[in-house]
Amino acid sequence: MTSTTPQTWPAPLPRSLDYPAVPVSSILRGAARRYGGRVAIRHGDTEVSYTALWRRACAFAHGLRRHGIASGDTVALHLPNCPEHAIAYFGTLLAGATFSPTNPLLPAAQLQAQLDDCEAAVVVTHGLGAPILASLGEPTGRRVVVHVGGDPQPHSIPFPDFADESAGDAPAVRVDVDTALAHLSYTGGTTGRSKGVRLSHRNVISNALQFACWNHGAVPALDEAGDVTLSQIGSDAEWPVRLGTGVSINLTPWFHAMGCVGSLSVPLLAGLTLVLHDRFDPAAYLADAEKWRVTSISGAPALFAALLARPELAERDLSSVRSLSSGAGPLPVHHINALTDRFPDAVLCEGYGLTEATMGVAHNPTSRSGVRKPGTVGLPTFDTEVRLVDPETGARRGPREGGEICVRGPQVMAGYRNRDEETRETLRDGWLHTGDIGTIDEDGYLTIVDRAKDMLIYKGYNVYPREVEELLAAHPAVRAAAVVGRPDPSVGELPVAFVVPAREGVDTDALMADINDKLLPYKRIREVRVVEEIPVSAAGKILKRELRRRL
Repeated sequence: MTSTTPQTWPAPLPRSLDYPAVPVSSILRGAARRYGGRVAIRHGDTEVSYTALWRRACAFAHGLRRHGIASGDTVALHLPNCPEHAIAYFGTLLAGATFSPTNPLLPAAQLQAQLDDCEAAVVVTHGLGAPILASLGEPTGRRVVVHVGGDPQPHSIPFPDFADESAGDAPAVRVDVDTALAHLSYTGGTTGRSKGVRLSHRNVISNALQFACWNHGAVPALDEAGDVTLSQIGSDAEWPVRLGTGVSINLTPWFHAMGCVGSLSVPLLAGLTLVLHDRFDPAAYLADAEKWRVTSISGAPALFAALLARPELAERDLSSVRSLSSGAGPLPVHHINALTDRFPDAVLCEGYGLTEATMGVAHNPTSRSGVRKPGTVGLPTFDTEVRLVDPETGARRGPREGGEICVRGPQVMAGYRNRDEETRETLRDGWLHTGDIGTIDEDGYLTIVDRAKDMLIYKGYNVYPREVEELLAAHPAVRAAAVVGRPDPSVGELPVAFVVPAREGVDTDALMADINDKLLPYKRIREVRVVEEIPVSAAGKILKRELRRRL
């Protein structure tokens, strides 16, 4: 089990928080009351205030109730990042329904499987994904399709027509925060088939508060109407961005756990303005970061790698940035050093989480004097325990000994939907077995070594690709890289590197020699393949199964 020394836990934050028994919609209700006319979302030329976001979410909720959607029904949001996504998300929860996020670029077969598995009563789609949804044929049963933007689709209702703007405040719906599902989120499927993760309102509120309080030096509070808000107890010297003043630029997809909780609910709790991007255009992204004087930038390692490769990163005035946060995969130390040099006034933190833990488990301290250890994902957040076990025997591992990361806390899921056997395999004696391999140091800082499923076995030795990938990322001839195993009957698996070169005409033999010179013999790569890009999911995670398929 993790333990932290008094020197590493960020003062004056308590070790434990009081989590109010409120539904997730209370986040927006409280934020609208507190921040009112402040811009909540800025998307292109569109601005939506906190008050307007609340009113439009209420209208969408009444639209759902008018169409027969009751407590416990599922609403699938088949949307990219857009204001309607936030409106429909909170509107779904206000109606007592369950939100199920759906990648708008899912192939038809996978989309059909997910909609069938979650039994979606309503699907809200967009011009980006509507043709894929339409290819599934006319909606069956009770399914209603709501359409945002783009060309009209058959058998669908335009988003403005669906909402009931005349209904006033939120519907009167009772929500049992411990048993009612707020989210039915699907795992990314980077290592296998996607599974529906059942998350209660208690799970989501707990995790949103854990990270909002951690990021802003705050504790939970209730406003005069009983809705959740924050009380900032940390000083402005330690947390210079005060509640209701920050601006965050966001590309992280809201159909991903890190996006929905970490890049929607957490910022709204803190009164941030979200500058929203729905696709990655590096030049436009950096231009907006300068124009709107953003105070925080967050995303997956792929985002930061792409930004570091752009000359505009050095040319834009980004002196307003005070925090950089990376998740969804390991950030190479070489990139950490480059970002620290570029943003000397910003705190750079890595974090760790997974859908089965709502969103987040651990994060480096965000206070300016906090102890941050590059290469680690920081300390387990409030009320969260982490321990390491042998993935084969289940025996406990000590400090510095690698093992499977197991998590216990209020954000841990209730289980998988209709997957009792897999739930029992993943949740054991109250502990979530993540499938990730890590180490914990004497101060309680967690380091992710690799996914257990990504580990290679060469002649009986365990080879963790991340170590090799770190060396490749730091090499001047490499812009991006990933390492996977190629089956070989004589030795088990041979490490193979897929490399995006930083310049034309890279000598793969020389590159392999440079890297292998720094590795023990059993860890050495046996082949380098040059590719135009490393395949990643919409959330920025490397799709190693796709690389294995190429082998």
